[in-house]
Amino acid sequence: MAETQRNIPITKPCFDAREVEAASRPILSGWVTQGPEVAAFEKEFAAHVGARHACAVSNCTTALHLALIAAGVGSDDEVITVSHSFIATMNCVRYQGAVPVVVDIDPDSYNVDPALIERVITPRTRAILCVHQVGMPCELAAILPIARRHSLVVIEDAACAIGSEIRWNGVWEKIGKPHGDVACFSFHPRKVISTGDGGMITTSNPEWDKRFRSLRQHAMSVPDTVRHGAKQVIFESYPELGFNYRMTDIQAAVGREQLKRLPEIVEKRRALAARYTKLLSQLRGVSPPREPEWAHSNWQSYCVRLLPGVKQVDVMQQLLDRGISTRRGIMSSHREPAYAMEKWTCGPGPGACGCSTGRCDRLPESERATDTCVLLPLYPQMTQEEQDFVVASLAEACR
Repeated sequence: MAETQRNIPITKPCFDAREVEAASRPILSGWVTQGPEVAAFEKEFAAHVGARHACAVSNCTTALHLALIAAGVGSDDEVITVSHSFIATMNCVRYQGAVPVVVDIDPDSYNVDPALIERVITPRTRAILCVHQVGMPCELAAILPIARRHSLVVIEDAACAIGSEIRWNGVWEKIGKPHGDVACFSFHPRKVISTGDGGMITTSNPEWDKRFRSLRQHAMSVPDTVRHGAKQVIFESYPELGFNYRMTDIQAAVGREQLKRLPEIVEKRRALAARYTKLLSQLRGVSPPREPEWAHSNWQSYCVRLLPGVKQVDVMQQLLDRGISTRRGIMSSHREPAYAMEKWTCGPGPGACGCSTGRCDRLPESERATDTCVLLPLYPQMTQEEQDFVVASLAEACR
């Protein structure tokens, strides 16, 4: 019998004295917001993922918002996306007065099912907002041809996916290159690397990058970096509505250290995920996640599916009673009160879910994943002994 009590969190930020020392640089310099540390972080991040441009912002939600603005998404436009994601994905569409047209997910990858996308495209569709859920890359090789046939922008919600890779034209490439038009990242504490909070937008479009940089700072006509270094007095103007979506230099300095450690962090997460899969493969009541042969996940989260007859809340409570933190399967945003009055498009005519009209409130695979999946603890500092305890406790909870 395993011991009955531990303290195993769902994740831990991977910080030490290196991040402390990095944060002290801008603090001691006196320049603490959107200055030289931010510029350096952007340059290093772009180089790491293979992007032409990278723009740092305050978080991934603001990154997604700016991406939709640059894509020209406006009032009553439609954006095809998934409900099976953190609610920020759909919220950003609503920020622009646009309509989120949600389709169901593939039950193996927990990402958008590309086969369902084309049937919901209408003359009002402006963009596809696809999600690399819990770090598992979505099937861009199937999504991008659809988008190009219909002249749609592809925005990658890569909040969880820093360090993930896909095989692209026979070569392994990092998520964030980007392969669509824009990719948006998060540095929240639950992500693989963290700056406390923060985000990054990568693109190959120099005009879009220029627009991101303007809008993140209230659309100021003269960047403060230029104004502070000027030999003459400069009065800036504000030609359009902008936002305060800036990243601080303190965050960026921490991010630069985290980026250096990213390969090691991802390597450890992949080793732990492989060990979880091996340990769980013989466990009754649980189905481990699957990684397609064309993808390398960063394993931002390790998501298991409970088989019929095993109750999600009971398993989670029994693990919590032993000091093991878990999270439910990724939310289905269409169930939340903020979206309760919506009717979700599953296809023109008879829908993919079996309805007769194509407009319904059923997303069966999304809802099933929310209700039957559990995220297990995973972090680079996790020991094999802790992992063994999680698996033993899960086995007992599933009996």
